[in-house]
Amino acid sequence: MKAVILAGGYGKRLRPITENTPKPLVNVGGKPIIVWQLQLFKKYGITEFVICIGYLREKIINALGNGSKYGVKIAYVVEDEPLGTGGAIKNAEPLLKNEEGFFVMNGDIMTNLNPLKLKERVHGDIVGAIAVTTLRSPYGIVTLGEDDIIKKFIEKPILPNYWINAGIYYFKPEVLRYLPERGDIEKTALPELAKEGRLIAVKYENILWKSIDTYKDLEEAERLIKSTKIV
Repeated sequence: MKAVILAGGYGKRLRPITENTPKPLVNVGGKPIIVWQLQLFKKYGITEFVICIGYLREKIINALGNGSKYGVKIAYVVEDEPLGTGGAIKNAEPLLKNEEGFFVMNGDIMTNLNPLKLKERVHGDIVGAIAVTTLRSPYGIVTLGEDDIIKKFIEKPILPNYWINAGIYYFKPEVLRYLPERGDIEKTALPELAKEGRLIAVKYENILWKSIDTYKDLEEAERLIKSTKIV
């Protein structure tokens, strides 16, 4: 069983850090993001990886090598030009088409969720499972009473009944025929599979989850790591 890590992006919103460092190698809590990811999957018995690389790819290869120093096996698939998240997975088809199934993770996610729960839900006509987690408001909210009298302030609450794509998936190889040669999976294959009723969501609550896109995200991830165990 393999896990695909999408590590080819430019990380433009983290410049100047990412001018010389690909985003998956950005340090959070003493380790590069991608090393946290390798260790998370390894914890759950997944030790074979396909890493899709593009921007500053040689630095990722030099840092991780064949994976032996982390107790895993790594193969690389190179994008000579950006292919999008869907195109990147499609580009790795020769390494995935004969698998029973495979995981996919965006290369900028920090989390401690159990990925095996995704695999457990994929059977029958279901082609893929998407990890979803609760949406936290980016702002504090104000609760109003009669005549708009302010009752209380709530700082960045979790919004009930709203779920976000956590950027972690498990797919049968059948998904490969839905993928574009170029384009994002979120805009191509996933909507098509959803239309056909062949995707399932797996809800994760009370977990650590953070997408690293900006300096503020880095600061928040550092804070979360200090208070919550990842691996």
